[in-house]
Amino acid sequence: MSTGIIPGVHEVRRHTADRRAYFAGKRVFDVAVAAVVLLVLLPVFFVVAVWIRVDSRGPVIFRQQRIRGRRRDAGTWELEQFTLFKFRTMVPDADPALHREYITAYIRSDTSRLAALRPDRRDGESFRPGCDPRVTRAGRILRALSIDELPQLFNVLKGDMSIVGPRPPLAYEVELYSPRDYARLATPQGITGWAQVKGRCAVGFEDLVQRDLEYLDRQSFGFDLKVMFLTVPAVLSRKGAD
Repeated sequence: MSTGIIPGVHEVRRHTADRRAYFAGKRVFDVAVAAVVLLVLLPVFFVVAVWIRVDSRGPVIFRQQRIRGRRRDAGTWELEQFTLFKFRTMVPDADPALHREYITAYIRSDTSRLAALRPDRRDGESFRPGCDPRVTRAGRILRALSIDELPQLFNVLKGDMSIVGPRPPLAYEVELYSPRDYARLATPQGITGWAQVKGRCAVGFEDLVQRDLEYLDRQSFGFDLKVMFLTVPAVLSRKGAD
């Protein structure tokens, strides 16, 4: 996907203007937190790496192209691809067709197709397809506890992502966006975010976008800390997880 000015950026220009100090401070905070957490969690990384290799063949780290917003000036953000890191939770060379079908139905609010992909879904559960045959045994647990996201701390150190912000989408997701949806990319993408602590994949796409836009409205160091603290109970509750 080529780089370009995000359509609908005028909708969030008032949210991003005159925040140079905030984004500079956010970057310093991100690097400090990511470095400390990585040092503390090194034993966890080792155990998870061994578990993944024992459970199934293939690499420990999964690399995937995602889309982020890069700040061009005070009120303009541009689309840019980057490589996102995760612990591998699927069989090698997993066919993305199932996820593409799901995300198309999710963004378009195709309730009948979503129900067909997860016929046993109950209120408060993820919209994602149930019993995905591509997911490994170890992967199901890593996903449920969001441990698979931990390598994104390296993305934070590289400057690809922030600790807190809207989740970075895939290119074929962005192709389905409306101008309003693009507005969620007018800030650094994060490992966790307001939409994640308020329901993750258990909320519809329109609600997810609305919560990301609420985050843009309320962005501050205090609100970022609130999201970080709420992430722990959100993960432990497993609400909206696979």
